[in-house]
Amino acid sequence: MTGARVKIGYILNTYPAPSHSFIRREIRALERRGIGVERLAMRPFDGELVDPGDRDEATRTDHVLSQGVPALIWSVFLAGLQSPLGIWQAFALTLKAARGSEAGLLRHLVYFIEAAYVARQVVARRIDRMHAHFGTNAATVAMLAAQMTGRPYSFTVHGPEEFDKPAALALPLKIRKADFVVAISSFGRSQLCRLVEYRHWSRIKVVHCGIEPQLYASVRTYPETRPLSLVNIGRFSEQKGQMILIEAMAEVMRRGLDVHLTLVGDGELRRPIERAIAHEGLGHRVTLTGWLDESGVRRAIDAAHALVLPSFAEGLPMVVMEAMVAARPVIATWIAGVPELMQAGRTGWLVPAGDADALAEAIIEMASTPSDALRRMGTTGRARVMMRHNIDTEAAKLAQLFAQRPRTQPD
Repeated sequence: MTGARVKIGYILNTYPAPSHSFIRREIRALERRGIGVERLAMRPFDGELVDPGDRDEATRTDHVLSQGVPALIWSVFLAGLQSPLGIWQAFALTLKAARGSEAGLLRHLVYFIEAAYVARQVVARRIDRMHAHFGTNAATVAMLAAQMTGRPYSFTVHGPEEFDKPAALALPLKIRKADFVVAISSFGRSQLCRLVEYRHWSRIKVVHCGIEPQLYASVRTYPETRPLSLVNIGRFSEQKGQMILIEAMAEVMRRGLDVHLTLVGDGELRRPIERAIAHEGLGHRVTLTGWLDESGVRRAIDAAHALVLPSFAEGLPMVVMEAMVAARPVIATWIAGVPELMQAGRTGWLVPAGDADALAEAIIEMASTPSDALRRMGTTGRARVMMRHNIDTEAAKLAQLFAQRPRTQPD
């Protein structure tokens, strides 16, 4: 199976979405290599797609649940006619996956129905294999559709959600059944290896998320003006740590430093964050922008002296990559794949997660660091990302995996 003839069905949950631009970049990089990609997502994003690239992807994506209940149930009948044995094996696998899952049997029956529709599309569109992103419901649908069609499937695990409850997601079962599994960092691979027997480890590969270098051919001049300007980008949620960042900013202000923070994003913690900002008297030092498109995110990074990422849990954060390729130093927590991406002291500061005092000290140290030293950190980080996280290089690794002969050995 050569790369030029391979057609991949990308099985996704909610796509496109503002926080999933890395999937879009990966798909486009595969297409540049001549690989056909069919997008099959369970549902569309329920908010506004502000990025033109996401709006374009929405027109290319087949949303399964939008087909309606009668069409999906009819797909089960048609998939059964197509492969009577496969449909019963997939049903048995559905029951096995539901056992011990927090999603329960009813939801897994929905996945079974979704998989039947996907299986019909796989056959009709002559898709060679399926690939899902995240080890959650999309991987379940891909696994069941693979059982119905006999086509191989694989999936990429990002974390941290999959690592929090692997048994509830039937993640070990999905790994054993998959043709191969992708982790986005060595840390992620180590966590997947913990879940299955050693004989499966060789099929767990590392393929990084990446940036499109052509979008970063030039770098905006490092800001010479002070006060120090920081930017944080991400969903407003507990795991992203913005509440700790507000605590740290309050301590920085008490220490008499003039630092400004821009929060780019939105989410369920917006109101608590706004209340914390008001309570600490930080209204003149913290700006909330809401979600921005990719060009808006780049402008926010370019306008800042540094990115700060106080997350409690991550995979391999794209926003750190984007700040580094823009030649901006980073303050981030020492968790998951972040130390593989950054180099403490050379590209920025790494601090313990959940420690507001350590975060404040890093911000204070950065504020006292000369601009030329910060500029050197930025250029070091840019060179590192350009070398290690080029999406076309990473897509080539994935394309090689797609082109390999599917495994035939038993689970």
